[in-house]
Amino acid sequence: MKVNIRKISEKTGFSMSTVSNALNHKKGVNKKTAEIILKTAEEMGYRVEEEITKIRFVIFRRNGMIIDDSYFHPAVIEGVEHQAKLMGYETLFCYIDLNDPDYRERLGDILMDMQSGVVLLGTEMLEEDYQPYADAKNRIILLDGRSDTYGFDSVLINDTESAAKAVEYLVQKGHKRIGYLRGEFRIQAFRSREMGYYQVMNKYGYPVEPEYIAVVGTRIETAYQKMKEYLARIKEVPTAFFADNDVIAIGSMQAMKECGYDVPGDISVIGFDDVAYGMVSDPPLSTVHVYKQELGARAVRELLAMADKDNRVKVRIQVCTDFVERGSVREIREN
Repeated sequence: MKVNIRKISEKTGFSMSTVSNALNHKKGVNKKTAEIILKTAEEMGYRVEEEITKIRFVIFRRNGMIIDDSYFHPAVIEGVEHQAKLMGYETLFCYIDLNDPDYRERLGDILMDMQSGVVLLGTEMLEEDYQPYADAKNRIILLDGRSDTYGFDSVLINDTESAAKAVEYLVQKGHKRIGYLRGEFRIQAFRSREMGYYQVMNKYGYPVEPEYIAVVGTRIETAYQKMKEYLARIKEVPTAFFADNDVIAIGSMQAMKECGYDVPGDISVIGFDDVAYGMVSDPPLSTVHVYKQELGARAVRELLAMADKDNRVKVRIQVCTDFVERGSVREIREN
């Protein structure tokens, strides 16, 4: 026989409204009363109905070095909102900053709201940030992030394979001295892309000299400044660079040009993400196209499908990319 709120009310002697509020972790219920109700519900085999009425898009901010000036995430957000609307759900957007004094309190309120399904943007999240989310009472799906310790359903880019294809493109264009524009804030996506870079370099036995790795900022202005500093001290530049993302690539290209290098005549550059202004950069940036709106839409669809699967089984969905050839790479022909 199905256990419901009425039966728990009869068993505990508390009103149905009190039982309902306690089961949904709402404020206003005496702590001892809530403990009795929750313990009784568990003993009776009660399972809170996971009826989602809204989608909560949670944007996690660690330091803002990626998301504050992002040209990538607005399209992802648009994909989430559009898909939720198609499926008849309201979308609530909220930023949570790890450094805010009330971070834990705000997070607790979000993760105890049984009527909301959470799409968590994990772009800036590091492994140590995931623990509180593993205890969520509501449904949660991780978008553009991954945890190797905690189990989450997640939707992300196939970063390693996509980066490898981009570097492979440089190899096919005749480049052997291929450098890496490495963002100084190491989000998980950048680490995965770095793996793709090294996979190809190792595959062909091409050297990865320390001076070929340029550590730069993750905003246009900081990428530009750090690249100028790098070029001022380096003795020999590689013939091409693969960059962690387009923002880094475009900021670095400006520094290269101001330091007297021609792009792509002297140095070729490939980015990642395919943000809109890469099309009109000088030169137009060759890059990895990410289906940003589909990334957000897929997260919503998977979140709402969770009710039909075993919660113990977690899925990690990787959205594939395409390479976009523009004008920032030249071909090197052997004599």
